[in-house]
Amino acid sequence: MRGFILRMLICAAGLWVASETVPGLHIEGVGALFVAALLLGMVNALVRPLVVLLTLPLTLVTLGLFLLVINALMLALVAALMKRFALDGFVPALLGSLVVSITAWLASSFVGTSGRIETLKRRASDRPLPR
Repeated sequence: MRGFILRMLICAAGLWVASETVPGLHIEGVGALFVAALLLGMVNALVRPLVVLLTLPLTLVTLGLFLLVINALMLALVAALMKRFALDGFVPALLGSLVVSITAWLASSFVGTSGRIETLKRRASDRPLPR
């Protein structure tokens, strides 16, 4: 549960960064931000795998670039489900999905699979051997 909440907060941070930097992506209020993060997580868990499977030939032909379009469509689906989240077109959805993905990737690199923030510790045995 802790990991789920942490990842939802990371997604909400990505959505906030996207709403601040991408023109044409509008989220009204903090509550809508967290609802959008929750919905985006649900859409990515339930709808996105089916869409990726159905569009696999197109994804292979485009060498995976079509996944960017799928991410934009998932963000547009969330915007369509919410009144306080608006997109002005496909380009803001594409740019917003890029910003959310990059932000989530950066933040998730510090979070382990158990949902805990991981730090690297150097042990004495990790030091290189003297010459």
